[in-house]
Amino acid sequence: MLTGREALILPCLGRTERDVSRGAADGAGAEQYVTVEDSMSVVKASQGRLAPASDELRSEVAIITGLAAELFGDDLGWTAMGADYSVIREHIARVVPGCADYGARASQAGGFTMPRPPHDSLTFGTASGKAHFTVNPVTAVTVPPGHLLLQTIRSHDQFNTTVYGLNDRYRGVHGGRRVVFVAAKDLAEFGLVDGDLVDLVSVWSDGERRAPAFRIVEYPTPAGCAAAYFPEANVLIPLDSTADTSNTPTSKSVIIRLDRHTGP
Repeated sequence: MLTGREALILPCLGRTERDVSRGAADGAGAEQYVTVEDSMSVVKASQGRLAPASDELRSEVAIITGLAAELFGDDLGWTAMGADYSVIREHIARVVPGCADYGARASQAGGFTMPRPPHDSLTFGTASGKAHFTVNPVTAVTVPPGHLLLQTIRSHDQFNTTVYGLNDRYRGVHGGRRVVFVAAKDLAEFGLVDGDLVDLVSVWSDGERRAPAFRIVEYPTPAGCAAAYFPEANVLIPLDSTADTSNTPTSKSVIIRLDRHTGP
């Protein structure tokens, strides 16, 4: 999706909520399911069972197809796709390799596994049919004195950017996510202790970015390094600070300093 100068964040149904389509021509809605692919390339159906938080909520599919039909007309069948997600699965089956009979296979118990040529047949999509390896020089980020190299991480009660709770049993954090993990050696050098409130400040060519009121958690992270949860720490990452080649945000190497929090 192409973003502009302004963006709208629209509420939508969660994957755990019942999704009844509204776009059928006769007005009758049918319960829908989506498909998900896990890290093992297994595709399976996912259908919510909980009552929606509001009767006004629409699914992501309904929002996108509804906007498309209003903006571009319905020549491509946006309304049909919003009313019956199996129409979308039929399109997928026709164009994505390995997805023949997509709907039936995805809805069966256990789903189905997408083709994985390197795993299944030791073949690679290269001219030689073999894997190609590249060698790249190792680079390191230079961190100025008095600063730390921050990485953003997920908590136990989190799936990607969806936060389900305020606890992290992995790291012994309970009842909050606005924390920063810092090594004891660095805390001693900065004159800080576990429990202090600090602002995280990142510096870029266009100025500073500040994430206020983070509680310090003393943690055995390597000296010189720190960690905080995302999306809480996303504000520290400039849009044009990206990794070489992949162009992904530098969420794992953000240079910051810790300022004592002086606000409320």
